[in-house]
Amino acid sequence: MSSETVNSAAPGARSSVRAVIQSNLRDYGLVVALLAIMVFFQFTTNGTLFKPVNLTNLVLQNSYIIIMALGMLLVIVGGHIDLSVGSVSGFIGAVAAILMVEYGFNPLVAGVLCIMLGGLIGASQGFWIAYLKIPSFIVTLAGMLVFKGLSLAILGGRSVGPFPPEFQMLSAGFIPDVFGPIAIPQGGAAPITLHTTTLVIGIAIVVAMIYFSLTSRAARERHGYEAEPFALFAVKTAVIGALILFFTYTLASYRGIPNVMVVMSILIALFVFITKMTTLGRRIYALGGNAKAAQLSGIKTERLTFYIFVIMGALSALAGLIFAARLNTATPKAGQGFELDVIAAVFIGGASMAGGVGQVAGAVIGAFIMGVMNNGMSIMGVNIDWQQVIKGLVLLGAVVFDVYNKNKA
Repeated sequence: MSSETVNSAAPGARSSVRAVIQSNLRDYGLVVALLAIMVFFQFTTNGTLFKPVNLTNLVLQNSYIIIMALGMLLVIVGGHIDLSVGSVSGFIGAVAAILMVEYGFNPLVAGVLCIMLGGLIGASQGFWIAYLKIPSFIVTLAGMLVFKGLSLAILGGRSVGPFPPEFQMLSAGFIPDVFGPIAIPQGGAAPITLHTTTLVIGIAIVVAMIYFSLTSRAARERHGYEAEPFALFAVKTAVIGALILFFTYTLASYRGIPNVMVVMSILIALFVFITKMTTLGRRIYALGGNAKAAQLSGIKTERLTFYIFVIMGALSALAGLIFAARLNTATPKAGQGFELDVIAAVFIGGASMAGGVGQVAGAVIGAFIMGVMNNGMSIMGVNIDWQQVIKGLVLLGAVVFDVYNKNKA
């Protein structure tokens, strides 16, 4: 091969990498932003952020936000908004407390009833939005006020608790170590005891991710679709794999994977499947992209909108149960302000205000960005007022970035 061929191929490869990065700027930018924020707070908190107990708390503190963000993603992609999620989650937590603490319901039975009630709440709001064409902003704003008032009413302005120990395990429990712990010598210091099952799960996830990434890439090339340059693919896969291994190792050095993280991971996988692999997911994107065109193509837009809000209500109920289990009590102010963090997470994660655009991975990363900022600023002792200012500016920046990209396109 001549030197001219090599020299001409190199700029082509570089331009190909540049084109891939530019076309996926939002996705890569989110990951880079999350890493940069974590590194920043790791230094400013003198290493506290990455300590095992703090990373575990970070997962526990943001699990209910991430779960609600999954539902909110469908709502926003479908071209709507839901301002009631915080109040609904607080109301469901109050109902759970009354059922379990005052009436002695079995935690599993009470949990199922509460999730069904959340779905019913979502259905009631979805009916007004889908079939009576009342704007979702108005309906859910009314819902926010209604369920905030109902929480106060059924609790009588007091806190109710504690919950049964079985229910607390939803948010405070950890998966068992079926393989038994292992000890890592530390020279003269005490050895580090690791949760072996967590390490095995982390390694299995990385192996599965590499396998499916390679097979997906090979399938694209086999069918003639353009694939990202292998160098970029390898670097991206290696970085993600290293992050997963670091995260699971850190959790393993504390108490392992929290139960709520298992629930959250199952839901994330389910929603990735729904949005990428099912007709329902494609129709939701079509609904948000152009509702009139979707209706003309045969999609039952009213029923689809109704389903979206039923899902959102059920996830808000689950988040309310998790938050109540974490606090071990139901309070009249539970859920206050959750809707702001949830909506911010979805928009920061790349969802479009106009609907039709958004990914599950983006919503999850956006939720973690908000969570890391909350956690890091709290450790640093930043006043709550300035925390709100900073989070508001981050949200505004994400929306401005979305508008800029849309106008540029």
